[in-house]
Amino acid sequence: MASSALKRIIPLFDRVLVERFAAETKSKGGIHIPEKALGKVLNATVIAAGKGLKQKDGTHVPMSVQNGDKVLLPEYGGTKVEINDKEYFIFKEADILAKWE
Repeated sequence: MASSALKRIIPLFDRVLVERFAAETKSKGGIHIPEKALGKVLNATVIAAGKGLKQKDGTHVPMSVQNGDKVLLPEYGGTKVEINDKEYFIFKEADILAKWE
């Protein structure tokens, strides 16, 4: 059901829908980290991407990220979207800091 709702969300132009990675709640030594001490997760997976920025002649500039890419996000920004109690974010492609493997 969640996947069908996600398929209905299609980012426009140079927008990218991402899902942030889950925050680590345990340290490497096995100590549980309290929720207030957790930092913001800046890594995410691209769920959907738009066609690209539209130029004056009607063509689209291709996106540099595709579905499934792992990206590094800025600490602030993006628009939060909740679908079936899961949080997703929409960013402009220019706001994404890096793509990593």
